[in-house]
Amino acid sequence: MRKNISPFWVLMLLLFHNCSSAQPENPIPVAEHDGGLKLEKVVDDVEIVWGIAQLPDGSLLYTEKAGQLIHFKEGKKTTIHDFENVYENGQGGFFEVVLHPNYEENGWIYLAVSISADGEKGNTAIYRAKLADNKLIDLEQLYKGMPDTDKPYHFGGRIAFDKAGYLYFSIGDRGDRDNNPQDITKDGGKIYRINDDGSIPESNPFFNTPNAKKAIYSYGHRNPQGLVLNPTSGKIWDTEHGPRGGDEVNIIEAGKNFGWPVISYGINYNGTKFTDITKKEGMEQPLLFWVPSIAPCGTDFVTSDYYGDMKGDLLVGSLKFRYLNRCVVKDGKIVRQERLFDKKGRVRDIYQAPDGFLYVSLEYEGIYKIVK
Repeated sequence: MRKNISPFWVLMLLLFHNCSSAQPENPIPVAEHDGGLKLEKVVDDVEIVWGIAQLPDGSLLYTEKAGQLIHFKEGKKTTIHDFENVYENGQGGFFEVVLHPNYEENGWIYLAVSISADGEKGNTAIYRAKLADNKLIDLEQLYKGMPDTDKPYHFGGRIAFDKAGYLYFSIGDRGDRDNNPQDITKDGGKIYRINDDGSIPESNPFFNTPNAKKAIYSYGHRNPQGLVLNPTSGKIWDTEHGPRGGDEVNIIEAGKNFGWPVISYGINYNGTKFTDITKKEGMEQPLLFWVPSIAPCGTDFVTSDYYGDMKGDLLVGSLKFRYLNRCVVKDGKIVRQERLFDKKGRVRDIYQAPDGFLYVSLEYEGIYKIVK
């Protein structure tokens, strides 16, 4: 006599099948190696430092997710600006601070922050301003994602300049994966390119496409929380969060579709699938993906001679596993990975400063200089 199987066990079998169905492993293994380096604390008593920039006098500007831009000089902290309309909801808040490549001539500072008009809904915005007498002046909004939403995740929030002076920034899919990333008429799930004054270059790939958001440079992204210029190739690289598995490193190209959520090396957080494919014609493959997810946040290339054979490599912070990931780069490819400062803390940002040192922020611990 055949016994009926309860719906509970049917569900368990389905979840087991989905969880055990082959998720591809990382193509490049990670070795643990600190390379004779150590962390030297520079700034104490911090919460979540999202962005760091060094001024010409050697002092630091840094952002706190709660909404503050802080100037740290000679051991003293001064709050430069406090965004009253910051949308600090879940992953939202004050993100990036970046100096213009010609900062010493023009004084422009660029900021990324999620803002809200009513306190209930918000989206990522890009600003520029100048610093005078420990205050921001000439503050102007250059771009803001629309529409506002009350979803508390996937804001993006990173900024980078290329060698030609174009400004790139990221806005994540804002939790609407099935609508925003693949639709170029909508914000979210995109990398954008604008001029340093906020105007949109006519050479942008969708500038002449009817109804498209003209600032879009690439699309099909989930949540890019690392954005940086590769000083060797001149191209913009990003790191972005996948769901459960499928974090990525991508080389950003004009008009390219990076596939989210049509293709992915990740699965849903509950173990089920949202797609059966990892490749599709017309969609870009990542340069590197991580399974399991490392939760990448903060990315920079090593340009300093101080770090020896690390020069030219990509560093990526891991929030989940609390280490700094070294991606050894040769001829534009990642050939090896190393885990630095394992279990030291949630790495929110990594920054190569003009003084030749790398600075790293660990959540609720501090900003550190990496020294020998």
